[in-house]
Amino acid sequence: MTDIHQTYNQQHQSYGGGGGGGANQHHVSSGVHQAVKAATAVTAGGSLLVLSGLTLAGTVIALTIATPLLVIFSPILVPAVITLFLLATGFLTSGGFGVAAVTVLSWIYRYATGGHPMGADSLDQARDRLGHKARDLKGRAEHATGMGQHQTAGMGHHGRADM
Repeated sequence: MTDIHQTYNQQHQSYGGGGGGGANQHHVSSGVHQAVKAATAVTAGGSLLVLSGLTLAGTVIALTIATPLLVIFSPILVPAVITLFLLATGFLTSGGFGVAAVTVLSWIYRYATGGHPMGADSLDQARDRLGHKARDLKGRAEHATGMGQHQTAGMGHHGRADM
């Protein structure tokens, strides 16, 4: 910050603002500026400190008054709060499931009618890969059962020859 004041002072002198008198005036205004900043900070900090004290005092008084009422009415209030919480949770959950269901049904409708919803490419790729794997497994199963039948048939004929 001192560099800024020195730069300002040098520019002020180069523009013909005066020599030594301008520098003294600058130092005086800098001191006044700092005093104003300090006074503002003290005022703001003090105000906030007073407000926090008043808030703490109000909270303690309200808690002192409310505690006996809460103890007296707790057999009614606790079940009521639990009931309200469960009702709110149920409504929010059912609403969320409803939005999810409408979104899924809308996506399925667009996909089935030939639209191109987001994620359709991934679904098509997965379907193709699953189809290729199913054909591959079917071929392997046919090959394995075909080989097994030939071996069983050979053993069966061999077994009958021994009998």
